[in-house]
Amino acid sequence: MAEKQKMTPSEAIVEQLRMEGVEYCAGIVGSAFMDMLDLFPAAGIRFIACRDEHTAGHMMDAYNRVTGKVGVCTGQNGPGITNLVTSVATAYQAHSPVLIIGPSAGSTSVGWDGFQEVDQVPIFKPITKKSFQVPHPSRAADCVRTAFRTMYAERGPVYLDVPRDYFYGEVNDFILPPEEYRSTSGLIPDADSMAKAAEVIANAKKPVIINGRGVVDSDAVDVVAEIAEYLSCPVATSYLHNDAFRYSDPHWVGPIGYMGSKAAMYSIKEADVIIAIGCRLSYFGTLPQYDIKYFLQDGSQKIVQVDVNANQIARTHPVEVGIVGDARVTAEGLLELLKAKGDRPVDEARMADIKAKRDAWEAEIEELAMEEPEAGTIHPRRLLFEMCKVKPEDCIVTTDIGNVSSTANSYLKFNAPRLHVACLTNGNTGFALQAALGAKLGCPDHHVMSLAGDGAWGMSFYEIMTAVQENLPVLAVVFRNNAWCAEKKNQVDFYNNRFVGCEIQAPSWAELARVMGAEGFYVDKVEDIQPTFEKAFEISMTKPVVVEARVDGTKLAPPFRKDALALPTRFLPRYEHLDAKHFND
Repeated sequence: MAEKQKMTPSEAIVEQLRMEGVEYCAGIVGSAFMDMLDLFPAAGIRFIACRDEHTAGHMMDAYNRVTGKVGVCTGQNGPGITNLVTSVATAYQAHSPVLIIGPSAGSTSVGWDGFQEVDQVPIFKPITKKSFQVPHPSRAADCVRTAFRTMYAERGPVYLDVPRDYFYGEVNDFILPPEEYRSTSGLIPDADSMAKAAEVIANAKKPVIINGRGVVDSDAVDVVAEIAEYLSCPVATSYLHNDAFRYSDPHWVGPIGYMGSKAAMYSIKEADVIIAIGCRLSYFGTLPQYDIKYFLQDGSQKIVQVDVNANQIARTHPVEVGIVGDARVTAEGLLELLKAKGDRPVDEARMADIKAKRDAWEAEIEELAMEEPEAGTIHPRRLLFEMCKVKPEDCIVTTDIGNVSSTANSYLKFNAPRLHVACLTNGNTGFALQAALGAKLGCPDHHVMSLAGDGAWGMSFYEIMTAVQENLPVLAVVFRNNAWCAEKKNQVDFYNNRFVGCEIQAPSWAELARVMGAEGFYVDKVEDIQPTFEKAFEISMTKPVVVEARVDGTKLAPPFRKDALALPTRFLPRYEHLDAKHFND
């Protein structure tokens, strides 16, 4: 065990970060944490200066998803830290370990409503695995260790509050390597649960596997592929985790959830046993889509759910067997138990059915992409279809929320994990570009592409300056349709084409990209898609690139939440003409 040394609290914090292998801290410079910031270069930690603190959270979320490492973000106390709330909530929903070091008002002035004083700890409690304050300067390193222990054990962000005067002073403390204060091994599942699960799976007539992020985080894709081969069963991926299984594998049927794959949904609908691995089976991610209710909940489907967090077991769907364990450790154990029951011949009929479902879905989305768009525009599906043919195999794709970027769920396919980074169920706009910058930090040798509609892009574009300044060459695609089209679709379907707040006016994003120091391209013809993207991908390995694509704003995907909307009823005379009964007048 290390001996105690004399150091400042700032040194204790930074040394413990360094011992954890922290490479980056993102944020905006502020006086409250400047003593810590001053140590970063000598510690080998690079500070990434963003234009908005919420970008820092998204960057570090994506950095974690593509590398498995913890990223750190910070900002000035008060408004700088509160700007992080949205991105921390996103990381929480994504189960991404991100450390937020939040300097706060000095301990001697708390309660006097001083400059930039906010009670920050309770703000982050609902959206982190732990939100707490350093109780004394001598506990600085210990609190950093507590944060890392919690992040790895519970898979999520932690907020660590440091009164600004606690960075200073003199303490005697020690710095520990990870193996001396937290577990670095995967969670071992219960033997009885494993045996029961193996029995249920072995007796299944039509099993299906759903892979979630846990399969990616634990590097279990290859093991799941062996289970699928043994069972001759389809493998779907959970909502917006399209990289959780290889498209080239003959067992692949695609993603579930909004704008997911019908091949996956029909496979699950027909299943008698659903094996959900590293997957929480979220409420939104398992809702009926395309009028297909594929989680039947009528007793005909048995669910075996594997998750590292016991709180996720059966939260939304009753299970036959719940296993708390690391996805890879559990998958390896299940495979061994299944193989011990004897060889199992390939079910040729089942494999033919998987191929037929895949082929039918591929043909359907290609046909939809070929519909004729409005003059002077590209069908958004056609852009996605053609773009994905050009996309390099190693390309990391980050996706925002919205009508067009969500439609990408139908088209994005990957042959390796850690290549798809989506904003997931927090559903916040202004995620994709910021996440792309974090992904590029983590994987500088990969192509990185972000997808966003022009609504989300309006909340993001300024970070192109960060991409230029910090030398983070990414390719940002803006689907320009001059509207908040997800909400526009709601107003089409439920409010008789009365559009309020949906229109977007904006400059040329390609031209503005060039002004900010990046490269910019504009495309509005199908025949220009391939050459434009080939050039853009090439340039984006050395310089940030923005491709502004003019897409047809009338080609709209179904509403996200039909279950949460209803045709309007009006009672007051002033609004009576807006009642649904007048829609055909």
